[in-house]
Amino acid sequence: MNEVKIQKERFANFLNSLTDSYRLYGPVRQADMVNFVPIRDTTEIDLSFQNTRLSSKSLFLPQSERMFEYSLDPARDDAHILKEVPRDYSPRAVIGVRPCDAKAFKLLDVNFDTQEYRDPWWVRARQSTTLVGLGCTTPCSTCFCTSVGGGPFDEEGLDVLLVDTGEAFLAKVLTEKGENLFDAAKTIEPADEELVQKALAIEQEAASKIVSRVDTSRLGELDTLALYEADFWEEVHFACINCGVCTYVCPTCWCFDIQDETHGRAGDRIRNWDSCMFPLFTLHASGHNPREEKLQRVRQRFMHKLKYYVDKYKNGVACVGCGRCVQYCPVNIDIRQVCRLMNAIAPPDRRPMHACNIAWVRSPS
Repeated sequence: MNEVKIQKERFANFLNSLTDSYRLYGPVRQADMVNFVPIRDTTEIDLSFQNTRLSSKSLFLPQSERMFEYSLDPARDDAHILKEVPRDYSPRAVIGVRPCDAKAFKLLDVNFDTQEYRDPWWVRARQSTTLVGLGCTTPCSTCFCTSVGGGPFDEEGLDVLLVDTGEAFLAKVLTEKGENLFDAAKTIEPADEELVQKALAIEQEAASKIVSRVDTSRLGELDTLALYEADFWEEVHFACINCGVCTYVCPTCWCFDIQDETHGRAGDRIRNWDSCMFPLFTLHASGHNPREEKLQRVRQRFMHKLKYYVDKYKNGVACVGCGRCVQYCPVNIDIRQVCRLMNAIAPPDRRPMHACNIAWVRSPS
């Protein structure tokens, strides 16, 4: 692993040196939020954020994505033939990805890139993208990444990791993609030992700032039916308004819907984000809806992330601890509290009868 020093005053020049080889994406402030967008002016990049509103997942699985186009004009030779919409898979670099969001890509790969099924658009986007991470020096109070196998400076899934040391960035080059990025930058200043040690101290301090702790150790051992029939779902679902915010801000949610939109004699087949919180999500063509009730939908969301995924893939929970759903839920439903309830449930033969009394409040622990 190589370690490189980038002076902050030269960071925009560093990014400009990449533009001949890469399309750049990065965090840009938009009113009261920060999101990842294409970069045309490198001075627009804002690395002072705690976390973006939406994760960089949207650069690989757009919120709305044209898949195919078609014509209904009988005079055309290609009438009624679906044609794949052209895409740009030239090299690109995403600057400022938080480690939790980079870890999320590994979880999403189990759905979009498997031995049996490979989503070609997801796979090509992943292959053509270099992820330049930005370590968290000041994690949010709602972050709990260290409880789910991550950390504020976790390197998993990243090609480069930037550590903000004040006047300069220490860049850890982690993969061949990362090496190619710095080869394109041409001007490289190796990091000195003083900078390396300063970055290490910052990383250790940041880890101590993660105050939320969630125990997920028993989830894989618990009886699925016991969790499914647990009393606490009645209380958990009560406040939910099925707005879908938790699924839209989540970096590991992958549900989508496909629909055709026609205007005149031209049409598009489009893939759109969907949400298991929406009443129509599981509506069958027959009219039957297996998750018609709100309780069923809320339970499904948490059971999928904290139990079904755990049992199927054996690689932990389907959550990276970014805390977005905790921050933006309008009725204060907290996945950390739900996880505690699930993890603490007794086996079926020892479950006591009790009344749930849960106070849904945002708290750092």
